[in-house]
Amino acid sequence: MKALIKQLTDSRAGFETLALRIPVGIIFMAHGAQKLFGWFGGYGLEGTGGWMASIGLEPGYLMALLAGSGEFFGGLFLLLGLLTRPAALVTAITMLVAIFVVHFEKGLFMSNGGYEFGLALLAASVSLLISGGGRLSADKAINKALV
Repeated sequence: MKALIKQLTDSRAGFETLALRIPVGIIFMAHGAQKLFGWFGGYGLEGTGGWMASIGLEPGYLMALLAGSGEFFGGLFLLLGLLTRPAALVTAITMLVAIFVVHFEKGLFMSNGGYEFGLALLAASVSLLISGGGRLSADKAINKALV
């Protein structure tokens, strides 16, 4: 188990990942909070679940809970640099679903409800999945403590 945690938290990246982790983590947390808690003009689990059911993501409430939790907690973990790679995988999968289920048919541009924002978040998530948390992260502290 120690070897797995060491491998998950290892990163050769420097401080540059912080430039991705902070804004991307905040954005994911805010979108997750909309879905889970109805904050920032969101509809909460009931409203988001109803909408998800209406577009064919059933059961809607569970899908809203999964998407909201993936975004909120995935974003929190990215922000902290805690288990960055697993968190980035969760947020990347969430963005793939959002892109292909909700936005793809509307084209690229956000102004038409397209997937450009989701694609940017997907790219940032994949980058963090590859690089890990970097030098200034909880992962670095955990990895160092395991030596």
